[in-house]
Amino acid sequence: MDFKRPQASLFAAALLACSALVSPAHAFEIFGIHLWGEKKDDDADSVIADPQKYTVEIANEENEETKKLVEGASSLVADKEKPASGAAGLLAKARGDYRRILGALYADGRYGGNISIKVDGREASDLPPDTVLPDPAAVSISVDPGPQFLFSTARIKNVAPPPVDKKDIIDLPENQGFAVGDIARSTSIVKAERLAVDAWREQGHPKAKIVSRNVTADHDNSKVDAIIDVDPGRRASFGQTQVTGTERMDPEFVAFITGLEPGREYDPDEIERAKKRLSRLEVFRSARIEEADAITSDGLLPITVAVQEQKLRRFGVGGSYSTLDGAGFETYWQHRNLFGRAERLRFDAKIGGIGGQSYDPQDYNYMLGVSFTKPGVWTPDTDFISSLIGERKVLDAYTQTSVTAEAGLTHIFSDELSGKLTASVSKSKFEDDFFGSRDFLTVGVLGGLTYDSRDSKVDPKNGYYLEGLLSPFYEVEYGNFATKFTAEGRTYYGFGADDRFVLAGRLKLGSIVGAEIGELPPDQLFFAGGGGSVRGYAYRNIGVNVSRDGDNYVIGGRSLVESSVEARVRLTDTIGAVGFVDAGYVGEESFPDFAEQLRLGVGAGIRYNTGLGPIRLDVAVPLDRTDDDPSFAFYVGIGQAF
Repeated sequence: MDFKRPQASLFAAALLACSALVSPAHAFEIFGIHLWGEKKDDDADSVIADPQKYTVEIANEENEETKKLVEGASSLVADKEKPASGAAGLLAKARGDYRRILGALYADGRYGGNISIKVDGREASDLPPDTVLPDPAAVSISVDPGPQFLFSTARIKNVAPPPVDKKDIIDLPENQGFAVGDIARSTSIVKAERLAVDAWREQGHPKAKIVSRNVTADHDNSKVDAIIDVDPGRRASFGQTQVTGTERMDPEFVAFITGLEPGREYDPDEIERAKKRLSRLEVFRSARIEEADAITSDGLLPITVAVQEQKLRRFGVGGSYSTLDGAGFETYWQHRNLFGRAERLRFDAKIGGIGGQSYDPQDYNYMLGVSFTKPGVWTPDTDFISSLIGERKVLDAYTQTSVTAEAGLTHIFSDELSGKLTASVSKSKFEDDFFGSRDFLTVGVLGGLTYDSRDSKVDPKNGYYLEGLLSPFYEVEYGNFATKFTAEGRTYYGFGADDRFVLAGRLKLGSIVGAEIGELPPDQLFFAGGGGSVRGYAYRNIGVNVSRDGDNYVIGGRSLVESSVEARVRLTDTIGAVGFVDAGYVGEESFPDFAEQLRLGVGAGIRYNTGLGPIRLDVAVPLDRTDDDPSFAFYVGIGQAF
């Protein structure tokens, strides 16, 4: 089948215009782009009863650009290792490729191309489905792409006015390839329509739509005239939010959590924020926000939230093993919706260090805790959190037995910025070789802000992460008031094709003022070392070095400097490699004077991308090893190190 060049064709306009005549209940594609409906493969067969093998070649392989275009669009090429479902299946696949390759040509701005797909030397479009073919059948694809067309006219009628609020700014179509002189790619036309509609929606016109499009291809001059007409529709405000599908959840609370206040000007960004708020509740299996088909006479757009609740309770178990720390086990039980407003009650229990240093239960680590979260306190983005945790930690530096109660608020200011403010009381007992046995009772508050613009939490390639924490507290036993401050920043820079290379950096600073080391709980002091800190060194084995009676000890410090640099490269779609350098310093004084040695660790690792995040395997070597540090250390985890 050959697609010849007409002298003055309107086929592009016809393809576009027919979209208005197709019911949304049916699948529809234009320019090779799936727009709506269920998408079905032409060669879909649940069982291949009569396998038809075939070989496929691209005739004009010397044109590398055309070859890549065909390879990316052709189902015959993509499935060449799998037999078709009989001769009829092979011919159906070939006929589908005419459309796929034509769509790829349009997407490249080529509207005068010729496509020929021959099966056993005959044009596939001319063969009946019952044609007898050899096994394997020889398939040849020949494509003359023709010239690239340029826009001679690229105009949008009824363009939205410049927005007053910078949050409503939508990129201009001319910045996305829809401008006179640009290559007339079909994707640019489709994108221009979307941007033109979105610009009106951002300014309170929820029913903005494309009412007409006129696209004409001039084959004599390789030009395209494209005129898009937009109907902005009426301006509207949010109407009442109706909730359907709730079982235990309070529907009025669900409507409140969306934050869609009746009478506020319609904003699609508010719809997206409402979806995120509903997702954060962790109650719903699905939550769908539907806009009414029409704006009411008083200018309101009713909203419907359709939800499906998950099971009320969750139970989980897990385990871990380390050659340094031994075996560990943990379990939790959670109730997602305690009183009908997404209140979460969770119990956690952990035991660790089994066989690490010994099999004596006195040397194991234990944790038992309960936490309660109440979403939607005062605002849809404010949560009340509280917890009661009892734990025993057996570390090289000290042994801790403590009970801590905490309560406070968290608030999400935007997609990037969040904060928290909590109060806590902790009763603890510490035992170590240098200070002996000490009891502490601390009362304090913690305030923090977090800014996170990373493009991914588990495998970031661009963006920033900044966190600052300020924690003033009073220690009752020694009568000391102290303040602890920590700040951490992470940055990522991806470059190369699809950000194949990534440079990542991390810097963490900490300081405690107001009391001496010996009169502060060790868990408030700074240590470094181990995974997530300075790889290669024993966990929390970088601190202040002190001596007594000829023996050396490591205790916590009042200042901290940590830094990491990683160079990441993606070798294949699933395999990556990393090289890194970590550094850490813990000082006795509140401000770093570098009287202690700066410890360095170097290493490398591999990453296996699972789609949900990379599996991480690192090996690190300490360059300033002490007797308590290993010669090297392995680290395994999910997600990048930072």
